[in-house]
This record gives sequence, C-alpha cells and structure tokens, in this order.
Amino acid sequence: MSMLRFKMVEEAIQRKALEVPAPKERPSEFFGKYVFDDEKMRKYLPNQTYQALRHTMLDGTPLQRSVADSIAAGMKQWAMDMGATHYTHWFQPLTGGTAEKHDAFVEKDGRGGVLEEFSGKLLIQQEPDASSFPSGGIRNTFEARGYSAWDPTSPAFIVDTTLCIPTIFIAYTGEALDYKVPLLRSLEAVDRAATEVCRYFDPKVSRVFSYLGWEQEYFLVDESLWAARPDLMLTGRTLMGHESAKNQQLEDHYFGAIPTRVMAFMKDLEYECWKLGIPVKTRHNEVAPNQFELAPIFEETNLANDHNLLLMSILKKVSRRHSFRVLLHEKPFKGINGSGKHNNWSLGTDTGVNLLSPGKTPKDNLQFVTFLVNVMMAVYKRNGLLKASISSATNAHRLGANEAPPAIISVFLGSQISAVLEKIEHSGGNDPLIFDDKCGLKMEGLTHIPELLIDNTDRNRTSPFAFTGNRFEFRAVGSSENCAGAMTVLNTAVADQLRDFKADLEARLAEGAELETAVFGLLGEYIRTCKAIHFDGNGYTDQWKEEARRRGLDCVNSVPEIFDQYLEASNVKMFARMGVLNEKELHARAEVKWETYTKKIQIEARVLGDLALNHVLPVASRYESLLLDKLFKIKSLFSGEVNERLSAQDMALVEKLSEHMSEIRTLTSRLVEARKQANRIAEERSKAIAYHDTVAALFEPIRYHIDKLEMIVDNEMWPLPKYRELLFIR
Repeated sequence: MSMLRFKMVEEAIQRKALEVPAPKERPSEFFGKYVFDDEKMRKYLPNQTYQALRHTMLDGTPLQRSVADSIAAGMKQWAMDMGATHYTHWFQPLTGGTAEKHDAFVEKDGRGGVLEEFSGKLLIQQEPDASSFPSGGIRNTFEARGYSAWDPTSPAFIVDTTLCIPTIFIAYTGEALDYKVPLLRSLEAVDRAATEVCRYFDPKVSRVFSYLGWEQEYFLVDESLWAARPDLMLTGRTLMGHESAKNQQLEDHYFGAIPTRVMAFMKDLEYECWKLGIPVKTRHNEVAPNQFELAPIFEETNLANDHNLLLMSILKKVSRRHSFRVLLHEKPFKGINGSGKHNNWSLGTDTGVNLLSPGKTPKDNLQFVTFLVNVMMAVYKRNGLLKASISSATNAHRLGANEAPPAIISVFLGSQISAVLEKIEHSGGNDPLIFDDKCGLKMEGLTHIPELLIDNTDRNRTSPFAFTGNRFEFRAVGSSENCAGAMTVLNTAVADQLRDFKADLEARLAEGAELETAVFGLLGEYIRTCKAIHFDGNGYTDQWKEEARRRGLDCVNSVPEIFDQYLEASNVKMFARMGVLNEKELHARAEVKWETYTKKIQIEARVLGDLALNHVLPVASRYESLLLDKLFKIKSLFSGEVNERLSAQDMALVEKLSEHMSEIRTLTSRLVEARKQANRIAEERSKAIAYHDTVAALFEPIRYHIDKLEMIVDNEMWPLPKYRELLFIR
C-alpha cells in the first residue's frame, strides 16, 4: 500500500505544472459561441420566423408548424456549421440530473446514401420512451410512452458534436415526469399573481420575472485517490475515515491562493462555461480543504436552472481532464463543511424594478415592503413544504452542521428591515417609509483608506432563508440538487400568497378604504401573523430548536417523514389552485422521493458492509496476528516482570482491536438483517422510514469502531486512503 500511495503522490506532483492555455480572445468575443442565441437566430432564421419565435419566447404565443419547420432548418444549418452531427432532446427526469438520447441528422436519400434532415416535428416533439426513469406510478411498464417537447424559452446549445434542445418531459396522459414542467408552471403563476399586485403601484407593469443566482460549492479530489475509495466512487461520500489532525480549523484555505492545479482546472471550466453561455463570474477557495465555489451573474430562473444542470455535467467532464474527480455530495467528508447550492432569488418587473429592493420614494418602498412581507407570509405558511423541497438522503448530513443552515426554515431580515416592520406592525405605518441608503464608514487612523459603503442589512450564515439587501438567499438547497425543486415550491407559495393578498386588499378597498391605508393595515396584520418565521439569531443553538417548536415551525428531522408535506391537504390544494402540480403528480413525486431515499441508503449500507467485512476487518485481523505473534515471541524470550512490562501495551492494543472488531461484526450483521427486513416492506413510505430508522441509524456506530481501528492499525497496512491524503491537493 505504501508504494501505491507513493506513486499517487508522485503522479500528483508531476501534474502540478499542468496548465490549460488561456484563450487568446476576450470572454466577450467567444461567450455563447455554442448557443443558438439571439445573434444566431437573426443570422440563420428568416425575419418573419425570427419575429414569431421571439413572440413565443417573450409572450408565450403558440408556434405554427410551418414556423417550426423554418426554425428547425435554421437551427440545423447553424449546428452543422459548428460541426454538429447529432441532435438530442435534453430534459430533466425525476432522477435530479439530465437525460439525452442522440439521433443523427441523417435520413435515407433513396439512392443508397443519406441526407441531413431535421424537421419542425423533430424539433418540437419526440418520443424518447425513457420508461426506466422514476415516475412514481404514473407510467406502467406496459404503458411506457412518454413525450419530450421543446422549451423555446431556453436556447439550444451544442456539446461536442450534438445539438442539445432543452425540453419538458411528460407522460402519455399529460402528467409532468420532470422538474422543468412544474418550474415553468410556477413561473407563470408567480408572474400572474405578482403582476396583478404590482399594478396597484404601477399600472405600466405587464410582466414579472423570477430571477435566480445560484452559488455552486464542490470538492475536488485526486482521481487516483478517489479510485482507491469504493465509498467515494459508489456513494459520493466517505462512509468511514478518522478526521485529519489538520482540516479547516485554521480557516487558512478560505479565500486563500488557489492551488496551481486547481487554477488550471478553473480556467478550463470557465472557458467551457462561457462558450455555452453560462455567465460564471466568481471563483474562490471555500472553507474546507479541497472545497471550492463558483457563481454566475443572475439570470431568469428557468435559464439559470438549465445552466446549473449543464454546469454540473461540465464540472465532471473538465475535472477528469485534470486528473481530478469532482464531488457534488452535500457532505463527502465528516467533520468539515459540506457543500450547498445557495439559491439567490428575486422578482423583477418588465419596467426594470427589483421588487425586493428598497426604492427611493415612499411609494416604491411601500411596494418593496408589500412584496417582502408577502414572501415572509408564504415562507411561514409553507415552511414545512419548503423544507421538503430541499430534503434528501444526502443533504440531511449537511444541514445544521459546519456552517450549513439548520433543517428548520426561518427568515433573517437584519436590524433595519426588522425595525421598519415592527413600526408598521404597531403603528399602522402611517409615516412615510424611508430606508437608509448605504451609509459611510471611515476607518479611524487610516486616512488613506477610502470611505466604505455599508449595506442596510448584515448576513446570517445560520439562516436557511436570509434577506441580503435586494434578494432572498435560500441557503439550504443541497449542492447536488436540481434547483427547480426548491424554486418551484418557492414561486408557487409566493404566487398563492400574493393571490390571497390581492383578495384581502380588494375586500378592504370595497369597503371604501384608501389604497395606502388598506395596504398598511393589511401588512400590519400579516407581520403579526408570520412573526414566528422571523428569526435573526443563531440558528445552531438548542434554544432556537426549542423556540422553533414553541412557535409551531416544522421541526421534523426524519427525511422520509418530511416528504409527507407534498401530500399535506393545504399544500395539495395550493399546487392545484396555482395550476402547478395536480394531486396525481404530487403523489408521484412523493413516491419517487421515498423510493430514491431508500435506494441511496440501501447502496450506502451495502458499500459500508462490504468495506467493513472485506477491507477493514481482514487488515485489522492481520495486524492483530502480528501483535499476537510478537507477544508470543516476548513470552518465549522473557519471563516474569520483564515479560509483563514488554507485553503490556501490545496486549492492550490486542484487546482494543478485538473489542472494535467484535463490535463491527455484530453491528454489520444487524445492518444486513435490518436491510433484509426493510426490503420486505412493499409500501414506499414505510420502507423509506424503516431504512431511516433501522438501517441508516447503524452507519455512525459502525463508522465509530472503524475509525478507531484506523488509529490503531499500522498505517502501511490500512487499505484506504486517509483524510489527510484525500483533503490536501498536492
């Protein structure tokens, strides 16, 4: 094993100098090179076709089949000019990733050859079958037809030699089988509801858009070390491993100088992203060793989500070019920070107003507070559902640990916003609403330092849903997740609340109240109603957990039981009322989530059992034999007090080894039996709960004893790369 590790380190050192030549052009010169964006549409489409497609993209106008044929012809010509030979409908099944089936641009020409063909029919709709994707019972094996349909609001792009066409994925009977359909429906719902509320303040508003800026955290590990860890390969996380003496406690990795190998990877990654139109902007070291982050400029939510899914594919591909493996698991290493995907969410009008940003006039600020308070109400009413939208077998390891927010949804506002809301609550808000601009801060004794501008709200890293000045940051979303799950719930909940606000406001106006008075009065009531969700303190404390229960917030911590929120009666009604998901689709999604949870825990249990019985115990047993052989030789050579003195420590080690090995055998046997018992359960929810309560509950006890053995067994004999080797890129 020592020679293998030496070879790994040697190879890593040799790769240190690896650099990817930076492109000679500026990013602006090649950005979107492989995207069928507005510039390419103008070039490759007849003007009438281009105008029709723009109307579809901006206004939702249906496309005529003749127009679709014209679009397909132009898109095919562009793709072939860029070297594409195939096309695919690129969709987002309920696995959480993306899917694609490639077809060539070829049809027989009747003379023994082929022609390049691509029609509007093939562009708009296909039948990929895809019957093996999870459907939650919507599709039977003998009724497996499914359709993918083009989403014109997200531009097509080229990966390698394949034209990728973003699509939705639905069943033969019309139900959504993907993440994109409900996301698009929720965006329409929040557009309708928010636009109607905006018109109380500005009649010129005709559209409201949901914006998303995700921050993607990830780990990198050397590929050779990754290949020597079956748990990393098969589950994405380390199921065992004693913490390194040095990890993140010095916080010296955070925002530190980016390692040479990693910088080469990041340059390559950004180049690939920019060519595909992903506006990545920020890169830096995160807190944990080997952990990094990148973030783009805000985009409309549907496009931003497509870009995030595409990014995750690019991350995996580019990392391998640099002899890395990227880890998107929320908690790949115990005892250090996990990885999230912070979703920065906001609403904006077609008149250029950010509805979650304080304005310059009292009227603008009244609109801002109206939307702020209604978002708080939505989060208050649906806090359990929002938690369900970010819950998973993997994210459960991260939430509430090492800087990740707790699994209790609350809203952070900051002192200035909180003071304004308190004033509205108690006084009715009759005074004009004024928010301080960024105030100046001068550094005492440092006259050469320019005056700093301080934001009107601080940040709270322990808040899962924090207001950060002009947006809310939904920090609880997991790094491997499809953002659409959380964004669908959030947009739907806000749309539903804005609908209720309009109804309540209209009732007051019908009674003769002035608009401003009616709005202030209603906001005061809402602020009192949703006060339980407002928490600006430390979300890690036990006191907050107790307080959250007293406030009536959802504090369930069993992931399978958290998923019950999808079928809670008021949530089912909300989704139906907003036209986002019907009851059948919700039941299907809950079934898929339970089934996915079970399978992930099942895989981890199998891997853990295999590693314990076939890797760890045999090595520990060999080491035990060496110690016993040594003790036998000591006893043969020495006697009396000398014998006792020389053999005491080794005997103690043998006893510890024996104790830990015995516990591992016993617990692993219980793990196997618990898995067999759980597998006999047919109903998905009950099976998932059994896996949570009886199978996953044994992971930590088994790990405890394995990690103890790691600190006893000879380092040269230990079969797996250790944390100190995995966590520091050489």
